[in-house]
Amino acid sequence: VQLQASGGGLVQAGGSLSLSCAASGRTFSSTAMGWFRQAPGKEREFVVSISWTGASAYYADSVKGRFTISRDNEKNMMYLQMNSLKPEDTAVYYCACRRPFGGISLRPNEYEFWGQGTQVTVSS
Repeated sequence: VQLQASGGGLVQAGGSLSLSCAASGRTFSSTAMGWFRQAPGKEREFVVSISWTGASAYYADSVKGRFTISRDNEKNMMYLQMNSLKPEDTAVYYCACRRPFGGISLRPNEYEFWGQGTQVTVSS
């Protein structure tokens, strides 16, 4: 599976951005996916994970109520709608895919495939 994240950019605090993750290669529809982020000088941080059907998702407390994850298995796409952005949301955002039949997970080492990352910068 190859993953391509896009949609990052520069936005003022309180603004919104929508990230996309396009998957190609082997189908990704039978496993959970997630978004992680990494700020300069910090470790990669869990943001949200979504089940393979899209029916369930688990959010980090820091983004709950502001971010919304979704996926379209027919189009091999995953999305992250980010609202009410804060300067502390500034990071490189990565989409990731688990091995087949994997469930929701918060652990980066349980994801097998990663996109290249897209920069999100929120100015105060």
